Amino acid sequence: MEPLLRVKGLSKSGILNDISFEMGQGEMLAVMGPSGSGKSTLLYNVSGMDQPASGEVWLRNTEITGLAEDQKARLRLHRMGFVFQQMNMMTNLNILDNILLSALHANRGRKMKAVLQLRAQILMEKLSISGLEERKITEVSGGQLQRACICRSLINEPEILFADEPTGALNKGAAEEVMAELEKLNREGMAMLIVTHDSKVASRCDRIIYLLDGRICGELMLGKVTGRLERQRTDLVNNWLLKMGW
Repeated sequence: MEPLLRVKGLSKSGILNDISFEMGQGEMLAVMGPSGSGKSTLLYNVSGMDQPASGEVWLRNTEITGLAEDQKARLRLHRMGFVFQQMNMMTNLNILDNILLSALHANRGRKMKAVLQLRAQILMEKLSISGLEERKITEVSGGQLQRACICRSLINEPEILFADEPTGALNKGAAEEVMAELEKLNREGMAMLIVTHDSKVASRCDRIIYLLDGRICGELMLGKVTGRLERQRTDLVNNWLLKMGW
C-alpha cells in the first residue's frame, strides 16, 4: 500500500538535517527528542506551515514543498487537521461556532451551514462534549476545550491530523481524556503525527521517532495498543528513551 505521508531528505538550515520517513494510512506516529531538537520545526515543515531549505514532502500524490503559499493554505484547510498545546479559540464565539469557523471558511457557497452544524454536533457527541455548544470557552474545562479543538481539526474531514504537544497544557486527568479520544479516532482510521515530550503519550502510539540535533537517531516500533498493559508500554518507552540519552 502506498504511504499516506512521505518525507525525503528534509532539511532546514541549522535545525533539520536530512530527515526521511514514511507514514502509513491509519498510523499514529510520535516524534520525541530534547528541547531544541527540531520536533515542532519538523511538524511545521512537513505540514507546509514552513518552507524547508531542501527535501520533499508528499501527501499521497501531492508534493507539498513545491506548492505556492495559497495552494498550501488550501491543502491545510481541506486535507489536514491541527491540534496545538495553545488552543487558540476565539473568545467572542461559543464552542460550536469555534468548531465551525474553519468549515464555514472552507465551504463558502458550497455547503449549507445546517449541514456543517450537524457534522459538528456529531463530532461533539463522538468526543463526549455534546451539550456544550452554547458555552463560552471560559465556561468549560481544559480537557473539554481541547476536545473541542479536536472537533475543529476534524470538521473538514482531513486525511491526517498533526498534533503539537496536544496534552502539554492539561492536567493529568484531562490529558488522559484527550488521549483516549485521539486513540479512539486512530482506531477508526485517522492517521496522526504527534509531537510530544510525554512518554505516556508516546507509548500509546504505533511508532516513535527520536530527534537529536535535527536528525532521526532512533526509532521504536510499538504497534497498536492491544493486550499489553499501558504501564508495560510506558516502561518500554522509558527504557528506550534512556538508551537514546533522554
